[in-house]
Amino acid sequence: MSTFADRELEWNVTDKCGVTMNRSVEGEIVADLMRGRPGVVVTEYPAMIRIDGTDKLVFDTNEISEALGKEYDPYTFQIEMSTHYGRMVMLDDAVVLYADFDATKEYID
Repeated sequence: MSTFADRELEWNVTDKCGVTMNRSVEGEIVADLMRGRPGVVVTEYPAMIRIDGTDKLVFDTNEISEALGKEYDPYTFQIEMSTHYGRMVMLDDAVVLYADFDATKEYID
């Protein structure tokens, strides 16, 4: 049996970013909108939905609002999201995740 001490820590840079959404009406709609986009993988579990992407993920809240039939802003997106990985940028009408920190530098004051 291997133990934690037997494992070697690897420091790898990844080109992935993603979110875990609650499995709700909103989460299902976001997953449906993202499914099939280039570089995006949607994985469904009983209580959550993983949305993983390569390099960059853009969640357009105007598009989500239209699909939901009600107002949906980046802050509501964060409520439906249980966790994320990558560098998150909140815009007025989108939540953008980048795998590469350097891609976010234009947003830093």
